[in-house]
Amino acid sequence: METPVKILVVRNNILLLLFSLVVLLAVAQSSFLPPCEPVNETVAVEKEGCPKCLVFQTNICSGHCLTKEPVYKSPFSTIYQHVCTYRDVRYETVHLPDCPPGVDPHITYPVALSCDCSLCTMDTSDCTIESLQPDFCMSQREDVLVY
Repeated sequence: METPVKILVVRNNILLLLFSLVVLLAVAQSSFLPPCEPVNETVAVEKEGCPKCLVFQTNICSGHCLTKEPVYKSPFSTIYQHVCTYRDVRYETVHLPDCPPGVDPHITYPVALSCDCSLCTMDTSDCTIESLQPDFCMSQREDVLVY
């Protein structure tokens, strides 16, 4: 008959092995997700006072970032989740069509040159859970291809 100490060690080893397998499966599953990188996407811009929105192609940041959910959530600690966001950008300007006199027809937008998994910066990124689709326009559409 085995002693209780040996049984306890075997059970702990089995639990450690199962935990390791779960971690490996989680890492393997995330490796099939697209990485955080610049991707070509259709976006729409519009401005109050201009009758048409402009739909065009540009580079945005998109992809998967590893996140952690703590087992114990303390009311005194803050949880930071990393998201796929801009690291290096170039700014470009487009001209909206048919804007009336007195309305500036220009809109400046960021073009992703490189991306990073970091905290979401509200002044440059849409950090909402669910936002409008990238090609959503409230006004008439004017399609233009910009690369």
